[in-house]
Amino acid sequence: MASGGSTEDDPPQQTKICQFKLVLLGDMAVGKSSLVLRFVKGHFDEFQETTIGAAFLAQSVCLDDTTIKFEIWDTAGQERYHSLAPMYYRGAQAAIVVFDITKPETFERAKAWVKELQRQANPSIVIALAGNKADLADRRMVEYEEGQAYSEDAGLLFLETSAKTAMNVNELFLAIAKKMPKMDTQNPTHAAWHRGVNLQEPNGQPFWGCCAS
Repeated sequence: MASGGSTEDDPPQQTKICQFKLVLLGDMAVGKSSLVLRFVKGHFDEFQETTIGAAFLAQSVCLDDTTIKFEIWDTAGQERYHSLAPMYYRGAQAAIVVFDITKPETFERAKAWVKELQRQANPSIVIALAGNKADLADRRMVEYEEGQAYSEDAGLLFLETSAKTAMNVNELFLAIAKKMPKMDTQNPTHAAWHRGVNLQEPNGQPFWGCCAS
C-alpha cells in the first residue's frame, strides 16, 4: 500500500466551490471602493468616484481544495444612505468595516458599525476591521495598537491596509476566507447559516452562502 500522495487508481480530487456574501461598511472616503477594486481588479484609482447606494463585484480565493467566491457589496459611506445598509448586510456571512488611520472620527464610526452588525446582522457573521491608508503613516492619528486592542476585545479580525500600495489587501480577504465554513449545501446547519435575503442569479441558483463540489 502506498503512503502519501495519489496514484493513478485514486479518484480525482474534486474542488469544492463555496459562495458567500460580503459587505463593506465605513465612512465616506475611507477607501472601501479602492480596497475592493484593488482586490478584484488589481488596480488603484487616485480619483475614485464616490459610491452611490452600493456597488457589486465578485472575486474568488483558493484554499487547498476549496474555492471561496465572495459576492461583494460595497456600500456608500454618506450618512443619507445609512438607512439602506441593513438591506446589504442582512444575510451576509462576512463584513469588512473600514476606517482611515489618519482620521480618528472614522475609527469611532467604524466602532458604531461593528456594534450595529453585532446587534442586527447574522449572529455568525465574520467581521474584519481594516485600518486603511497605511501608506499615510506619517499622518497617522489612530495607532495600530489601538485598532488591535479594540479588535481583540470585540472578537474581530484586524489588519492595516493600503489600497494604494496593495499592502495587506489580498491578505485581508484571505483571512476572512479562512474563517468561512466549508460545509455541504445539504447540511441543515449550513442551510441555517445563510438564512436571510434569498438573492439569486437569473438561472435561479443561489449565488451566496453555499458550497458545491
